[in-house]
Amino acid sequence: MSPHISVCICTYKRPQYLKHLLEELGKQHTEGLFTYSVVVADNDRMQSAEQVVAEFATAFSGGTIYCVEPEQNIALARNKAVENAKGDFIAFIDDDEFPAKDWLLNLYAACVRFEVDGVLGPVKPYFEEKCPEWIIKGKLLERTSHPTGTIMRATETRTGNVLLKREIFDDADNRFEPEFGRTGGEDVWFFTKVTRKGRVVVWCDEALVYETIPPERRKESFYLKRFIRIGGLTGEEVRKKGLPGQSLSRVIGSFCVYTAILPFTLLIGKHAFMRYLVKSAYKLAWLSGYCGYVMMRYRDD
Repeated sequence: MSPHISVCICTYKRPQYLKHLLEELGKQHTEGLFTYSVVVADNDRMQSAEQVVAEFATAFSGGTIYCVEPEQNIALARNKAVENAKGDFIAFIDDDEFPAKDWLLNLYAACVRFEVDGVLGPVKPYFEEKCPEWIIKGKLLERTSHPTGTIMRATETRTGNVLLKREIFDDADNRFEPEFGRTGGEDVWFFTKVTRKGRVVVWCDEALVYETIPPERRKESFYLKRFIRIGGLTGEEVRKKGLPGQSLSRVIGSFCVYTAILPFTLLIGKHAFMRYLVKSAYKLAWLSGYCGYVMMRYRDD
């Protein structure tokens, strides 16, 4: 019997993006190596995603489960999706993303090839409208990539594009922690727990997912706020949990270097200035969070 993958999506009031994602999920290539179904955990107590999921379910033969987590908390929504997932593998993809047609196939093939517990893939930006040059040249939306097969550290992980063996969740402790669910960081702490228990997650550069970038993300303030929030929460997590790969002296040194360079980047262009501004802001927010004060705790995007 072929292995089965449950594709889990947590969504909150993004019906148009969710519809696009579901349409692309229905086109996945499997080459007969596995079957797959879809689990949608609606984090809106008003069930705003129900109609979109119902329409998809009538056309998709693989099977669709719709469930609701009424408390707005991404960690609880992820756990709800896991509870309803029946596959041998669980894949996560965000509701504002959409996959290439061979996404699941590449994730599964890498998991089998490297005999690991999970596989993480890249998320590339997809612009709804023409993007300002300073965002592209500044690489503000680009994420670090790795050669396929690279073993991932917990601090490099996320749930926007990942495949995990279902057996990981047989351990009741391997869940997403609600304390991080309204602020972010629940995925990094989840991977910290499982990798400390010996679970191995590798990178697959061929398993492509695209993140839809709406027009409102063309503002300088968006990127500054994002890096301040992530930096502060990461610093707080390091203080509380002792996440691996983090060094206080390294962060202080980086902050000093970025701040010293910042005035000179104006001579290069806006893209360079913004790139180093957000780097400096991230490090400052990290140090602030580490000292007990998070400047910006909640998402506004």
